[in-house]
Amino acid sequence: MLVPMAIFAQHRFPQPDFESGYVYPERHYFTPAEPFWSYADVAMLVLLMGFVAWAVIRRQVRWPVILVSVISVAYFGFMRAACVCSIGGVQNVALGLVSSSYTIPLFVLLMFTLPIIFTLFFGRVFCAGVCPFGALQELVNVRNYRLSKTVTSVLGVFPWVYLGLAVLFAVTNSRFIICKFDPFVGIFRLGGELPLLLFGVALLVLSIFVGRPFCRFICPYGAILSLFSRVSFMRVKITKKECINCQLCHNACPVDAIRPPYENKVKESRSAGVNRILRYIILLPLVTVAGAVIMYMLSDRLSKVNSDVRLYDMVVQNETRPMEVQPLELQTFYGHGKTVEELAAEVAEINKAFRIWSIVIGAFIGLVIALTLIGLSTKRTRRFYEIDDANCVSCGRCFGYCPQNQLNKK
Repeated sequence: MLVPMAIFAQHRFPQPDFESGYVYPERHYFTPAEPFWSYADVAMLVLLMGFVAWAVIRRQVRWPVILVSVISVAYFGFMRAACVCSIGGVQNVALGLVSSSYTIPLFVLLMFTLPIIFTLFFGRVFCAGVCPFGALQELVNVRNYRLSKTVTSVLGVFPWVYLGLAVLFAVTNSRFIICKFDPFVGIFRLGGELPLLLFGVALLVLSIFVGRPFCRFICPYGAILSLFSRVSFMRVKITKKECINCQLCHNACPVDAIRPPYENKVKESRSAGVNRILRYIILLPLVTVAGAVIMYMLSDRLSKVNSDVRLYDMVVQNETRPMEVQPLELQTFYGHGKTVEELAAEVAEINKAFRIWSIVIGAFIGLVIALTLIGLSTKRTRRFYEIDDANCVSCGRCFGYCPQNQLNKK
């Protein structure tokens, strides 16, 4: 944007005409080849995800994941400044689906959909090391202090809440909060707002001792991928041989995605099982409706995120009690000649959209909470250690710890 401005500034006045016959040299200005980099990003994304899929599905080795993590941090992170990322693409897609005036750029759509397609076929290979955020956490992780199942389940609800709020603010054309509050962009760009930089550094320090806190407890895109990973066609396996229940893989997993054996020795009576299912049937709609009601009650407050709603509040305040020094927003509003009634009509439509979408998002969040509570209270019989496909990030750490895999090497 600055290059054309500089060119225009240099040619506002005619150049002097020298009588000596001097000829001005031709000027060539550099313009970034953004389409080239877009194609390069997509190609690199597919290449790295394919390499990780080959490594963890076919070969069951971890070193390619480390290599891909280093490449991803260097390329997608520092070189491309973590933008456009697949995580932020959630907002573009949400806005594009509801707004006819917004066109999703093809590059953004590919960055959003390609990891989902790969997850559907091979599991969360994007999270393994292709995502620069996950790769950065993977590279610094040296110890794994295990959190309780209750704590991880409660914290695991937040990515879904974050996803719901991001969609709400996107479809109402208010703000892209995922991009606004990204904790790692400042690190990759070597600058930014101090609070976000400190938050990103804190997450990295925490990642040394706890496996991938951002991926597990914050990332909204990871929540979406976890759904597709549950039904992926080809899944990561700890070993191709029979599990001997040595527990080594379970201790090595940084994201606690390997479930231990559990045998329900005390069989549940038929009446107890029927009563438990009935409680679940009652709980699910109640919590879903409660979420919708709570979000509806908060919709007016949430609408304050929209710049037009905030502007209208400032205008009403100024009309009631004129300000001696008007903020820039007010000066711009009065300078454009729009009436207060026109702005009020626009804000009324925005508030209406917030109320409708708040009900939808609230019901979605309530459903997630209800399903989480049900998941905590249900136990399935397992004879061996099994991978939780939804939470597994395909990092491959379990491969090297399994004695059965060491026998294959020998």
